[in-house]
Amino acid sequence: MNRHGDLTLAEHEAVRQLFEHIPFNRELGMELDEIGPERVVMHLPMKPQLIGNFVHGILHGGVIASLLDVAGGAMAMVGAFDRHRHLDEAERAAKLARLGTIDLRIDYLRPGRGQRFSATAMLLRSGNKVAVVRSELHNEDGLLIAVGTGTYLCG
Repeated sequence: MNRHGDLTLAEHEAVRQLFEHIPFNRELGMELDEIGPERVVMHLPMKPQLIGNFVHGILHGGVIASLLDVAGGAMAMVGAFDRHRHLDEAERAAKLARLGTIDLRIDYLRPGRGQRFSATAMLLRSGNKVAVVRSELHNEDGLLIAVGTGTYLCG
């Protein structure tokens, strides 16, 4: 079995494919940097269409929430792979197709100033049906902009 970190290559590719097939992710310009059992990292370059405060050129709060949510969902999916290893591929795909956000809390700590924003998501708990993920958003200088806690249906 080929592995990428502690994920099989097929699992790694499944997360990447799901992420890349969502038009909204492409529209915002989100890019995956890292997919692993410990964390998922993605980034978003600043562009004029993403500005929420045009006077100060600050990233829109909805874009911040979206990036944290997408990173959290990808991490929840990674966590679900381990719990569903005993299922055949069709059953596993059916369960993972139900992945969705149940609840998302965002704490906006600082204005979204910068040219590149990176979201890092870490699994806090992965149960039979629900995963809880913590995500952080930093700008290119490493300044913490926002944190999020998401609950995801994943089984």
